[in-house]
Amino acid sequence: MTLRWRLTVFYTALLTVLLSLVALAALILMRGSLVAGVDRQLQDTYVSLVRLAPSLNLHDPDRLDREANGEVVISRYQFPDSFIQIEELAFYDLPTLATDLQNATTPTMRGQLFKYLRDIQAVSRITIATDPDHPIELTDAQLAALIEAPDGQLKLNLPVRERFRDTPTPMRVLVRLEPLQLKSAALGSDPTLAVTYVARSLGGINTTLTNLRSVLLLLCAIGAVSAGTGAYLLAGQALGPLRLVRRAAERIGGENLTERVPVPATGDEVEALAQALNGMLGRLEQSFEAQRRFTSDASHELRTPVTAISGHASYLLRRTNPTGQQAESLKIIQSESERLTNLIASLLQLARSDSGALVLNRAPIFSGLFLREIARELAPLAQAQQTTLDVSGDDLPFEGDPDRLKQVIINLVGNALKAGARTVTLGSTLDAAGQQMHLSVQDDGPGIPADQLERLFDRFYRLEDSRSRDQGGAGLGLSIAKGIVDAHGGRIWLESDLGQGTTAHVQLPIGNVPVLDDDDVP
Repeated sequence: MTLRWRLTVFYTALLTVLLSLVALAALILMRGSLVAGVDRQLQDTYVSLVRLAPSLNLHDPDRLDREANGEVVISRYQFPDSFIQIEELAFYDLPTLATDLQNATTPTMRGQLFKYLRDIQAVSRITIATDPDHPIELTDAQLAALIEAPDGQLKLNLPVRERFRDTPTPMRVLVRLEPLQLKSAALGSDPTLAVTYVARSLGGINTTLTNLRSVLLLLCAIGAVSAGTGAYLLAGQALGPLRLVRRAAERIGGENLTERVPVPATGDEVEALAQALNGMLGRLEQSFEAQRRFTSDASHELRTPVTAISGHASYLLRRTNPTGQQAESLKIIQSESERLTNLIASLLQLARSDSGALVLNRAPIFSGLFLREIARELAPLAQAQQTTLDVSGDDLPFEGDPDRLKQVIINLVGNALKAGARTVTLGSTLDAAGQQMHLSVQDDGPGIPADQLERLFDRFYRLEDSRSRDQGGAGLGLSIAKGIVDAHGGRIWLESDLGQGTTAHVQLPIGNVPVLDDDDVP
């Protein structure tokens, strides 16, 4: 994932989390505010019930029948939005009830106490708008908490069955345990300890919270999309100069160290990075130039004395009568001079390749004909070592520098002959897409260890057991071959199995090859 996308994902996720936390806090605060409002209404309703209860005639046995017949009774008229249930606890007062609960020290004793209380409540139950067949009931734990509550009340969310409805409704319920005057005091009635339930529907609150939740989710989604889009655009704008620097840096190699990356006038770290890169490129250019100049100058300067040494050695061998030991020494001098001349030529070629001065004379090449010509040229050398040279593959046209590529293939075949191969096969194929020419040199020599395959392309590197040391190799052949193939835009690599042989692969682009008829193919 790119830095731009990482920044986009990070800031989008961060804003989404913040918006989610804000939305959650808003929902919690709104729910708390709405529930607190309902709780205040429930308290007001209870206060009104305490004040009006003696005059409501709640013990009237015909009250529920009249309500069922559609007649609006006074109790329903006084509390149109509330649902009330009253259960008297005859023969009890608060101290006695609290004492009985404390004395019930075992689960069995508590269960018996609660059963007894429920039996009393069921006998004396009075309902206003609630279903008498499905009354509000507290669990044992809730009933114990009510008895032990310091203020004698609980606030619960319970499902309550309304009259004439088949399903319960979620409601906020205020439960009070205290004496309640249900009959007029003028008749000599005293307040009776009662459990009073005052409930209000939570439907409006739930609808409001659902709508608010939907709005907040929509806002979070819009915010996340807006944040992602904004972060992506801003990150792209901020990283735009860095992308320009990267693209320019990717184009710069050993052949074009004179180029520099653009320095954006941003006044930030990107500008400093571009300046640092340009400084580094300048130092690298100076270092590479000094190295190339040294290699080129040294090669030119060495060529003259080496030629003189070789010439004088040849003169002494032809014009004088040296002894056997002297002749052998002169031949060694002549041989080493020739090897040093070849080494100087290789160094010059590598220097030109490093500087980008390796000129390619591209021309159409027929792979089969090209490989057969190389095989004919190397046939005497192969016969001297009793090695068979074979050529396989059709005549496939591609574009390249024949002389340079010939140097590559001859080097690969020469390595195979030096390794003692008995059979060397030159081949050419075209890839499935028809865009790459594949040349190969396969031998049945001793093979190369896998850990040394890549290092063979390093300059002056030779295998420890290489026979090329005895035959004048300097370890530059594969480096030169790689430079030539790279200049063609291709790739060269080796594959080998110990004891079975080695295959050198050269992959080259087809290039601009004209359309040829069958008569054009030799």
